[in-house]
Amino acid sequence: MTPASRMALQYVILFAANGVSLPFAGLWLSAQGFTASQIGGLLAAPMLARLVTGPVIAVWADGFRQRRTPIAILGAVACLAYIVAGVGEGRWVQGGAWFVAATAMAALIPLTDVLSLQASRASGFAFAWPRGCGSAAFVVANVLMGAILSGAPVDSLIVFVALACGLLAMSAATLLPTDGLSERGRARDRFAGVGRLVREPVFMTALIAIGAIQATHAFYYGFSAIAWKAQGIDERTTGLLWAFSVIVEIGFMWWVEPWRRRRGIGPMMVLTVGGVAAVVRWTALAFAPPLILLWPLQALHALTFAATYLAGVEIIERLAPPGQHTAAQTLNSVMAAGVLIGVATLAAGPLYGSYGTLGYLSMTALAGIGLIAAWQLKGRIS
Repeated sequence: MTPASRMALQYVILFAANGVSLPFAGLWLSAQGFTASQIGGLLAAPMLARLVTGPVIAVWADGFRQRRTPIAILGAVACLAYIVAGVGEGRWVQGGAWFVAATAMAALIPLTDVLSLQASRASGFAFAWPRGCGSAAFVVANVLMGAILSGAPVDSLIVFVALACGLLAMSAATLLPTDGLSERGRARDRFAGVGRLVREPVFMTALIAIGAIQATHAFYYGFSAIAWKAQGIDERTTGLLWAFSVIVEIGFMWWVEPWRRRRGIGPMMVLTVGGVAAVVRWTALAFAPPLILLWPLQALHALTFAATYLAGVEIIERLAPPGQHTAAQTLNSVMAAGVLIGVATLAAGPLYGSYGTLGYLSMTALAGIGLIAAWQLKGRIS
């Protein structure tokens, strides 16, 4: 297998697990007896904790000779934690296991991205291609689980995700490219590098711009399935809606992104377009539009997620000093998929409980904050 195909397989397994856990986690937690506020808190807890767990895991991961080793370990940890969540009894046991699993899964994404970026530079393939394969797997797993949940217990979700994480651990240990980390050194020095990045104003402004726009998906991730079910939309249709959004995302990654790079369109422009699309998407969803309008709104996922994600990875790659790419991408993930989305998810539970879909308007405001931060970077990053 080529390095590109190995990375693609890893993304396929990783995002197959995400394709099940992200859209349906709220339904599973609700079936366990968690309230809307508790669901919001439980989904937010590992995200908020990433302010600590993200840098710690990044520094820990850079202590290995091969980056695929910590990826394999984290996959195994997630597998075991999901098993405990599924067979355990009591909210503290299930909630604690979910926290561990979600923490491990979240850490896998930036580590895999850094390895893929390094492999793409060494082998000459486009980073967006294997990442797009992951999105394709997200679609398949999403539709499959939506169909399964139409006639099977919601615990099928935990079984699927645990199996996927176990397979991910085995794939990482045996198939991922070897890379020979060049960013090793004493843990104290690696932590010092993280500190230097945090004190850099342009870098932190970029993190806020990227993270705020990405974090606007919090309400959607946590409560779209619940809100649509309340509107009379069944689980299979919910799965199809999510799948459609990711199909458009794949199209962006495989075709629009290469075209954008050939035309020399800079990542800051792409990030701004994604922020504007987020304002439109969440404002519209706040008013519970009918099913026929949900399809074009889901198509905006190509901009609100794919465009901002790829632009963010490129912006951080440009801003990262030599030898600090792992820390930089991890901090980007901590902000986008951790602190900001964690706060937004924590707020989403009470907002949905009190205002229903009007809670989406808080995501519109968050997108506005991201656009303001992006404007501050005008002229500093092309």
